[in-house]
Amino acid sequence: MIRIVLADDETLIRDAVAQLLDLEDDLDVIAVAGSGTEAVAVVRHLRPDVAVLDLQMPGADGIEVAEAVRTEVPDCGIVIVTGHGRPGHLKKALGAGVRGFLPKTVSATVLAAAIRQVASGGRYVDPELAADAIAAGDSPLTAREADVLELAADGAPVEEIADRAALAPGTVRNYLSSAVAKLGVTNRHEAVRVARAKGWV
Repeated sequence: MIRIVLADDETLIRDAVAQLLDLEDDLDVIAVAGSGTEAVAVVRHLRPDVAVLDLQMPGADGIEVAEAVRTEVPDCGIVIVTGHGRPGHLKKALGAGVRGFLPKTVSATVLAAAIRQVASGGRYVDPELAADAIAAGDSPLTAREADVLELAADGAPVEEIADRAALAPGTVRNYLSSAVAKLGVTNRHEAVRVARAKGWV
């Protein structure tokens, strides 16, 4: 029997997926969680075979949960199911030790197969998401440029970004103009849009 912890902040989706997985003879959803923080605590306590995580959750996102689980419960396989399957997310997830990554549009049969694959030590990545990630290539942004771009996403002025990033305003301007140039756009708002679309911020 494969013991599963399921984490998703949308109760209806979480309960429906739990019921569908419980219909499988060899799968047992032993607990559910409604946030990333709760997911880490439940996995730490119950030590399941597989944790199925939503990518975007309050408290900690699926990738942050995966990093914590990999450190604290290394035998637990991680599957991320997402409505936001951008190439950058897939690459970050794989870098965090995630072994399954698929969109929420898959059937319960495909999810069950992915869980079995991960439980047996394998990997399952949705073929379309994998193809998109390969086509998108790696992010041209440095970690600092990505951080500054993310802080600029809500339209904050340079001084506020500098404050929050503990940088000089001139340094923030340099990072922003470098990001704009690398992404081949004309301003930081377009840079944020492009970087978000590819999952780079």
